Amino acid sequence: MNKLSIAQARKPESIGREVRLQGWVRTRRDSKAGFSFLELNDGSCFGNIQVIAEAGLENYESEVKRLTAGSSVTVEGQLRESPGKGQATEVLARRVTVHGNADPETYALQKKQHSFEFLRTIAHLRPRTNTFGAIARVRNCVCRSIHDFFQEEGFLYIHTPIITASDCEGAGEMFQVTTLKLDQIPKKGPAIDFEQDFFDRPAFLTVSGQLEAETFACSLGKVYTFGPTFRAENSNTSRHLAEFWMVEPEMAFFELADNMDLAERFLKRIFTDVLEKCPEDMEFFNLRIDTTVLETLRHVIASDFVRLTYTEAVDILTGSGETFEYPVSWGVDLQAEHERYLTEKHFRSPVILYDYPRRIKPFYMRCNDDGKTVRAMDILVPKVGEIIGGSQREERLGVLAERMAEQGLAAENYWWYLDLRRYGTVPHSGFGLGLERVIQFVTGMANIRDVIAFPRTPGSAEF
Repeated sequence: MNKLSIAQARKPESIGREVRLQGWVRTRRDSKAGFSFLELNDGSCFGNIQVIAEAGLENYESEVKRLTAGSSVTVEGQLRESPGKGQATEVLARRVTVHGNADPETYALQKKQHSFEFLRTIAHLRPRTNTFGAIARVRNCVCRSIHDFFQEEGFLYIHTPIITASDCEGAGEMFQVTTLKLDQIPKKGPAIDFEQDFFDRPAFLTVSGQLEAETFACSLGKVYTFGPTFRAENSNTSRHLAEFWMVEPEMAFFELADNMDLAERFLKRIFTDVLEKCPEDMEFFNLRIDTTVLETLRHVIASDFVRLTYTEAVDILTGSGETFEYPVSWGVDLQAEHERYLTEKHFRSPVILYDYPRRIKPFYMRCNDDGKTVRAMDILVPKVGEIIGGSQREERLGVLAERMAEQGLAAENYWWYLDLRRYGTVPHSGFGLGLERVIQFVTGMANIRDVIAFPRTPGSAEF
């Protein structure tokens, strides 16, 4: 007898085999003819498989007829062609073993429909729903696609630290890591005595692995890191999380145009893989969540991304005649409404903006000769706005030190980063992609808290 996943059992080539299936009951309905239909799902695919359990089973009356949504079972029987529409196969059960019941009076998913807000309060159960099972499979597909893309492009996968003493973004919105007792903070005069702390200095959860990834790029050529990052930003929006996953490639001997080319190929590969490998899940999102997700992804894949400078974008926005909530002028950071106008109304395609004002960008971005802009780039897509942010990095020691002083950063805290410019410096570039933002874009889900298993947001860390 073959143990199969339900994804395997739903394929016509499996017809005729004696199989063992294991999963959770979605529904049970009883026939007056003396048998029951069970809809079984194990998470391996979006669809269920129908199980016919006849009255002759030894535990039919005692257990099978009492099964409810959420009950877990093992089914052994023959896989046969289904006469029903919309399914290629079904199972005639020889044996049904019940592992665990789910009390319909207390099981939270007994109802067919729940709001996403409610499902966040039962994050341990929501993967059993159609929506969150589909999100998990799409997220898995995207992660695999990320690794496949970079491995095929000759990148090395590296692991940068989660605990760091460096603030990559310079914004100061970092979670502090300490072993000091908060009700007995040691002092040295008016200041905290960090010499008594575990790391002998202030330490934080990382906001980015970029700076550390640059050390490997400047030794090994092309690398990427893919892991959790943290922002202590007190923001309760549908686009922000305190803990999220970032993909950050860094490439030696890459200038800004090379960076743009790689990022465009990267996004198109992810979207292509999702459409090819998760067709059932994507059809569900297109039917139930956002009726334009398939069309949007296909359009992005087929498009040549428009490339224009920040200055050109500001000219387009100020001359558009649109009334924006946030006024546009040269030197301001563009908002999502501005980015979406460019991608959805003006160009009707993805856009790569580059050469941003120097004063609104971090110290590590390479300065242009005009003294006013840096070689930054953002990739903007319809519905979301920015989906990738990156730059050519500043490889000139003197200019980098000047930029750090300009932003009030102590050079001694970045001595190792400056060493990369002292010894064999090279032009290099990189970018960051927030995994959850991509999953939002691919699935059409409105809130970023619904595309990560256990969302971490202000006041929320229950699970």
